[in-house]
Amino acid sequence: MKKIIVIGAGFSGLSAATALASKGYDVTILEKNSGPGGRARVFEAAGFTFDMGPSWYWMPDIFENYFAHFQKKPSDYYDLVRLDPSYAVILQNNETIALPASLEGLRALFEQLEPGSGVHFDAFLKQAAYKYEVGINKFVWKPSRSITEFLSPKLLYDVVRLDVFQSFASHIRKFFKNEKILKLMEFPILFLGATPENTPAMYSLMNYAEMALGTWYPMGGMHLIVKGMVSLAEEKGVKILYNQEVKQIVVAQQQAQRVVTTTQTFDAHAVVASADYHHVEDQILGEQYRNYDEAYWHKRVMAPSSLLFYLGVNKRIPKLLHHNLFFDEDFAIHAHEIYTQPQWPSKPLFYASAPSKTDSSVAPEGCENLFLLIPVAPNLEDTPAIREKYYNIIMERLERYCGVGIRDAVVYKRSYAHHDFISDYHAFKGNAYGLANTLMQTALLKPALKNKKISNLYYTGQLTVPGPGVPPSLISGLVVANELAKEI
Repeated sequence: MKKIIVIGAGFSGLSAATALASKGYDVTILEKNSGPGGRARVFEAAGFTFDMGPSWYWMPDIFENYFAHFQKKPSDYYDLVRLDPSYAVILQNNETIALPASLEGLRALFEQLEPGSGVHFDAFLKQAAYKYEVGINKFVWKPSRSITEFLSPKLLYDVVRLDVFQSFASHIRKFFKNEKILKLMEFPILFLGATPENTPAMYSLMNYAEMALGTWYPMGGMHLIVKGMVSLAEEKGVKILYNQEVKQIVVAQQQAQRVVTTTQTFDAHAVVASADYHHVEDQILGEQYRNYDEAYWHKRVMAPSSLLFYLGVNKRIPKLLHHNLFFDEDFAIHAHEIYTQPQWPSKPLFYASAPSKTDSSVAPEGCENLFLLIPVAPNLEDTPAIREKYYNIIMERLERYCGVGIRDAVVYKRSYAHHDFISDYHAFKGNAYGLANTLMQTALLKPALKNKKISNLYYTGQLTVPGPGVPPSLISGLVVANELAKEI
């Protein structure tokens, strides 16, 4: 059996390892941290259970397809509930719009906000459904190693219909005029790491995912997905070793021969790097084996980083839903301070998740589990004083919205930002989401999934194809496993 080393036990690493093991390879995952999941790790404190990263379960079909690859179902590992309302958006003056789960309810909401928009909602969603079908079921499965992958007449026709060369901002304004609707429609773009003006209209497929396929939650927390993936990987024979930070890949005759960690050395017939792409090239490989130099990486448009707060509160908090988006300040200003003139935001938007509204297991009885997130530019100064400043800024707004004091009821508090992303994940510039999904960083224009100078070194995860996010990372692992199996 050929030995494959996978670096990193995040979603893409677990996905690649499981697929390779199911194909008959001897697979070992080397994980830097003490547990699996990468950015989706979990920790417990003061009776609370905190998911550290991803908190939105969208595109349930991707998870179903992933487990179906191995004759399993998500329900073999966790129980899903659909959230209704899906989430709340808080606008100026604390006006709240709760998004109903049903399409009928959404259509009625749009009609209420902009009379006559119901028919435009139907037309928009029909286009978005086509983009989802083509984008998710065809394009994201392309390894993007050659232009020839995209040269069939049908695919070229699909590219035109996907509105790849039109911005998302201009696209949705063909359908809607109401500013509140525009904010609701542009919200999913935040997950893609670019402004609506710089994101291809193809990504209206995210609106279809959100509205038609729904917002879900795995009872127990998002880490139940990771737990299920680990169980499946080990069932297939994957060995996962924790606290094994990779320090070097030993190359001879243009092949990766060994992987050296802080304590051990592992022989390999091939290596899949699910760790930060830039870190692998900059710190683990010799300079002569890099795909891309520093100038390349510094020209990339990175998705935002995040300032996160994990809070345990010793009382219940009114008004909050499971997911709450505070768009009560100017989105354009915040976006400018992320992408155009990077700086700490003057009036930040933020996201508040209260999974204890749905799941009593994540907090002690009568308590609330809060996860707060401010999207911020990568590569910013990150100090305790700055974190505390922004904690008080958003908590003041949260308390005003909820109508109760919260800070005096916080019994557990932890912050997480740039320094932590770098320390825990070697994240380039402390980013949280990888590369922004701009037109010039799509498909063939993303960092390649295979090293150009080493015949048996592959890359997977959010800095290569198909891109950032949990569902794309699952797909990335499966795609790279298929490419490796063709060649090793």
